[in-house]
Amino acid sequence: MSVITALETYDIRFPTSRELDGSDAMNPDPDYSAAYVVLRTDHASGLCGHGFVFTIGRGNDVQTAACAALRYLVVGRRVSDIIADLGGFARSLTHDSQLRWLGPEKGVMHMAIGAVVNAAWDLAARHAGKPVWRLIADMTPEQVVALIDFRYISDALTPAQALAILRAAEGGKAQRMATLQSHGYPAYTTSPGWLGYSDQKLARLAKLAVREGFRTIKIKVGLSIEDDLRRCRIAREAIGPDVALAVDANQRWDVDPAIAWLKQLSSFNIAWIEEPTSPDDVLGHAAIRRAISPMPVSTGEHTQNRVMFKQLLQAQAVDLIQIDAARVGGVNENLAILLMAAKYGVRVFPHAGGVGLCELVQHLAMADYVAITGRMEDRAIEFVDHLHEHFVDPVRVSAGRYVVPTAAGFCSEMRSESLQRYRFPNGAAWADPSSGR
Repeated sequence: MSVITALETYDIRFPTSRELDGSDAMNPDPDYSAAYVVLRTDHASGLCGHGFVFTIGRGNDVQTAACAALRYLVVGRRVSDIIADLGGFARSLTHDSQLRWLGPEKGVMHMAIGAVVNAAWDLAARHAGKPVWRLIADMTPEQVVALIDFRYISDALTPAQALAILRAAEGGKAQRMATLQSHGYPAYTTSPGWLGYSDQKLARLAKLAVREGFRTIKIKVGLSIEDDLRRCRIAREAIGPDVALAVDANQRWDVDPAIAWLKQLSSFNIAWIEEPTSPDDVLGHAAIRRAISPMPVSTGEHTQNRVMFKQLLQAQAVDLIQIDAARVGGVNENLAILLMAAKYGVRVFPHAGGVGLCELVQHLAMADYVAITGRMEDRAIEFVDHLHEHFVDPVRVSAGRYVVPTAAGFCSEMRSESLQRYRFPNGAAWADPSSGR
């Protein structure tokens, strides 16, 4: 009988601020980081599971401590019990009475729970010999519904409605799997658009993205309207009229300034404005959406749980949403969000602008296509070409599309040498700053 013997944690940080990779109007100097978790077992094969929470530097120690605080709920549990009931495992963490006082189901502790839940999914998928997307796709509708906590969302999505959506998708699963494996999943890229990049770098990387097959690029906005007008013009000239241009304000504005600002950008045929205001302001997003129509409005990268997504959908506050694999309570809660989006007919463009997020969220988007919506050509997964070399099974993108992962697990395992080199504060990349470049 194999059990979880340890929950290991690592404070991993990459010095991306040195080149301004990841910079935006609200986060000018991020150091992409991960509060990294390993679930160890005494299984004869050495079976383990890997997960993490993405942060941008300071505070990653707090997030790591939150992950470590979950040991008493995990260590000693039987591996077979976790694998057989991933829904029950997730609920045992989110429903803990004392931990709920720190949320409930939001903030640092909820993200830590998401890291542990995702590590359990990595463990389960490795045990099954399947990538996570395929593990979900091979489940019956009833098994998927059993994964989801419907508390607080049953006024928007009932178990019966979720079951109906999943059963309706059953018929074409095999064909969709074949299509996915042969064609991959559409990607869009933010790599050209970080706010700290020069105009020349923006133009060069935008042109390169088009040559590499991307049909949408996204740039950061919100620091200066003069800069935004200039940079949107540079980007549009670089990509031409037929490639989509999205913009991301990263929560920069109040509602009225957002409306005034975005109306000045409307001539650039913006594919969507992402996070124009506080991610908690449902009514603010709705007001912005009404005022700037037909420019689409999006949010989700910082949306803290399924309840907030429910309200965004019910209030008709968004035209599309981003899900984040490491923001909410793991795979289970993201499946709830995907099912709600399917019911409300809202497209999902997963967020992946951070270390390891591309590796994780590709599985969720692909599972959505195969098992929930049957749609992918009207949406795309974000791609940022940073830090993939630190993963054992890094994401692959070809001709502007995600190549389907085939290795067992969640693609979440970091290389041991990266864990040692970038562990904060004593890893070589931090002890000798010049070595981290």
